[in-house]
Amino acid sequence: MAEQPVDTVTEVPVAIVGAGPAGLMLAHRLARAGVDTVAIDIRSREEIEITQRAGIIEADAARDLIELGVSDRILRDGFEHEGVDLRFGGRSHRIDFQAQVGESVWLYPQTDVFIDLADARARDGGTVHFGVRDTEVVGETTERPIVRFTAADGTRHEIRARYVVGSDGSRSICRNLVPADQRTQFFREYPFAWFGFLCDAPKSAPELVYAHSEHGFALVSQRTESVQRMYFQCSPDDSADAWSDDRIWATMQARVAGDDGFQLVEGPVTEKSVLIFRSFVQQPMRWGSLLLAGDAAHTVPPTGARGLNLALHDVKILADVLVRALGGEGEAALADYEPAALGRVWRAQNFSWWMTQMLHTPPGALDFDVRRQLGELDNVVNTRAGRTYLAEQYTGWPARSGD
Repeated sequence: MAEQPVDTVTEVPVAIVGAGPAGLMLAHRLARAGVDTVAIDIRSREEIEITQRAGIIEADAARDLIELGVSDRILRDGFEHEGVDLRFGGRSHRIDFQAQVGESVWLYPQTDVFIDLADARARDGGTVHFGVRDTEVVGETTERPIVRFTAADGTRHEIRARYVVGSDGSRSICRNLVPADQRTQFFREYPFAWFGFLCDAPKSAPELVYAHSEHGFALVSQRTESVQRMYFQCSPDDSADAWSDDRIWATMQARVAGDDGFQLVEGPVTEKSVLIFRSFVQQPMRWGSLLLAGDAAHTVPPTGARGLNLALHDVKILADVLVRALGGEGEAALADYEPAALGRVWRAQNFSWWMTQMLHTPPGALDFDVRRQLGELDNVVNTRAGRTYLAEQYTGWPARSGD
């Protein structure tokens, strides 16, 4: 690709490979600090907008969307959740976040976060190229890294930057620029997956319900007043097409059933997929003039709702570090990024694993294993320390209180 002639050459302090929520939030933060960026993504804007992704936004991240001038739409279209239900033994037990830690989370889909950020970049005159191809990054260990790509209209572009940020998701090309003998990858694949589906139905519950049952795990979530998002534990080998609406609803109803008569409001299933469970962290998160953020550097199981929040926290740190590096401190400022980001990454990995192992039934589980899980759940909901721990972890560890 390097031999191909380019139609335009752009010089900019920071080039961002990956224009999802993490990349666009980084561009927005840097623009507010007076730093120009160019962001690119292999997906079209429309493709990103129609990719259904869940979204629980932690307290600080929700405040940032508003206070940084991205959008206040979360207050109009999102739903504030002041707690969550843990359902086991056929009964629901509410964890009151406000009572425990004085915070809430917001149900606000990741697609809406992306739309808000994309609109903000367009409003502010930011440069974002969607639908690119043939992307390559060269010179990442030098002080003049280059990003080349072919735009959607077929023109070839070259970005000459001081720093390149790889926020290009779990299939990152930037991640692999760190030589194999210089990187460490921590990886775990779980022996189960989530069957996720959208349905046209009114809400079955006002807040999320995490259900543990003898039949396996289920999660009752919401999307709007008339569209809901739900999940249940399945085999990683399951095919979404093998599940009829009747089978889906029978499985969900069995996993939330109890003596209290709780039932889900059913409706037509409009979308379904199988989500593989993985945990992943790559270190280092910096290689020369290249820095990794979000899913390019780490992924978590969805149980603890940490993925998007971790990505937004990465770029919160990274924006400050890059401003300092481009200013008087120089490259030495970059050393602060990885330690600050990884502290929360591993904390989130632990919380996501903890929620996952507590609520899911692993293959070959013994009666002891299931009863131990019930004991753990009882300890969470019926002790102040247990309730506070879950509430603090779930709503996010506010940076202002000592991250």
